[in-house]
Amino acid sequence: MTTGFASPADDYLEGRLSLDALLIQNKEATFFVRAKGDSMIGAGISDGDLLVVDKSLTPASGNIIIAVIDGDLTVRRLIQRGGNVILQPENPGFKEIEFKDEQVLQVWGVVTSIIKRFV
Repeated sequence: MTTGFASPADDYLEGRLSLDALLIQNKEATFFVRAKGDSMIGAGISDGDLLVVDKSLTPASGNIIIAVIDGDLTVRRLIQRGGNVILQPENPGFKEIEFKDEQVLQVWGVVTSIIKRFV
């Protein structure tokens, strides 16, 4: 005998879910970084978010990347304009970082996903 009513959410249940299978394509080349600050808020990256980063991907213009600037990690959108490389924030309160011909950009990986906590 059944009591009560079926949950409306039952139609949307997918069973067991593996975040590894969903978010990680290359297990050996993937790492996590906790975002700090609000320079990428326009891209949906908030302070405290967990970023999934794949270091096996070749960075392309438009990707959000993890880069090393003066020994510190930073998260920015990679933009290539002509022969220049620009690391663009997604917050107008921050300035672009432009790399000239003699400067070397060290990229640690491409951000593939963001994990947010709401509680």
